[in-house]
Amino acid sequence: MQGWEWSERYPSQPEILRYLNYAADKLDLKRDITFGARVVAAQYDEAANLWRVRTEQGAEYAARYLITAVGCLSSANLPKIDGIADFQGKWYHTGEWPHEGVDFSGKRVGVIGTGSTGIQAIPVIAAAAKHLTVFQRTANYSIPARNAPLTDDFKKYVRENFAEIRDVMRSTVNGHPWRIADRSVFDVSDEERNEIFEKAWEKGGLRLRAEFRDVLTNEEANEIVSAFLQKKIGQIVKDPAKAAILADIDHGFGTKRPPIDTGYFETYNRDNVALVNLRAEPIERITATGVKTSKGEYPLDIIVFATGFDAMTGPLFNLNIAGRDGLALRDVWREGPRSYLGLQVVGFPNLFTVTGPGSPSVLTNMPVAIEQHVDWITRCIADMRAAGQTRIEAKPDAVDDWMVQVQEVANRTLFPKTPHSWYLGANVPGKPRVFMPYIGGMARYRRICDEVAEKGYEGFALGD
Repeated sequence: MQGWEWSERYPSQPEILRYLNYAADKLDLKRDITFGARVVAAQYDEAANLWRVRTEQGAEYAARYLITAVGCLSSANLPKIDGIADFQGKWYHTGEWPHEGVDFSGKRVGVIGTGSTGIQAIPVIAAAAKHLTVFQRTANYSIPARNAPLTDDFKKYVRENFAEIRDVMRSTVNGHPWRIADRSVFDVSDEERNEIFEKAWEKGGLRLRAEFRDVLTNEEANEIVSAFLQKKIGQIVKDPAKAAILADIDHGFGTKRPPIDTGYFETYNRDNVALVNLRAEPIERITATGVKTSKGEYPLDIIVFATGFDAMTGPLFNLNIAGRDGLALRDVWREGPRSYLGLQVVGFPNLFTVTGPGSPSVLTNMPVAIEQHVDWITRCIADMRAAGQTRIEAKPDAVDDWMVQVQEVANRTLFPKTPHSWYLGANVPGKPRVFMPYIGGMARYRRICDEVAEKGYEGFALGD
């Protein structure tokens, strides 16, 4: 937004919050927002063609359209481990962090989970805690963020090339301001390839996976980049035993969410950090004083669960949405989410899901995906009003066709070959294994949505 300047390559939470308040104030949005009101139910009233929404405080609202913008990663996944209630210390989930923060100084801390959130939290906790024990079940790749203050020259470049940067973001697969190189891993010599990898590693961020076009479609190509990143772990972590545990990665690079970090692997060189391999000694229970594994007990004052989220569907289920004839969304999606374009669900007229399952969402630069959905939904409602229409709902055959496309595109990649990914819901016990996001790319998806609108909202049933 004009008038705002970011300070760093990857700003921290306080700065992002300041920006959001700045944008809300500048656009005068807060007068249309009710803060501190948690929605506990949303029921479609077919006779009135209205959505009845109820909050935890008992307030009730009626709306022609219900647009869910609850995020894909806002429903914390707390593992069912025996003994949590017995723990006499403090425990927290990274997805439900106290606004006042947590003081780790002088404390023995345990972090359970080494996904992207754990990888970002562990170095910060280690620097403050008396001792940190990391409990790792699944080893992960991570690339340095190389976070740093933005230079005046870079800020000037962005201002002068804003339109071009925006066009690139809107025309690329992941919505990033760079294009994927049009070359295969096998188009270059080993020496040249390694040089490309090294430069990407030094630059940091997510650019490494964009250096070759076949990293996520060719197993041999993926193995080469994966081996490079595993070797990096051994070069950074001084203790060979720790390095072996951290590099024992059972999936291809990029087939799970690719984390970036600030000093993650370096943290294991600290004297106050221990690593527990849960593949070798699984957690049996949480006790009053710590965590007990099959090989012993680890005394702790604080436990941090960095165990991720009930992604994509969980935030929607938490709203207790019920469509026509009281049909619950949770029941409709019992075998996995089904939607048309990740925008609408059969049986739920006038319900729009922003970055819902079946759209690119978590596989993209999220603000780009959100913006595209908001623009499309806004246009759709404006077109309906102009035509005197008050009801829109996805057609069953359109949903069927779209879900086939979502799975067909996914099957052309390596993503489904990683069965324990949260992209498939595998991190939540009992959740159906369905590849949820659309992996055909943000640019292609944008064209599909635009064509649907231009054809009179093909695949949707409209009426008054």
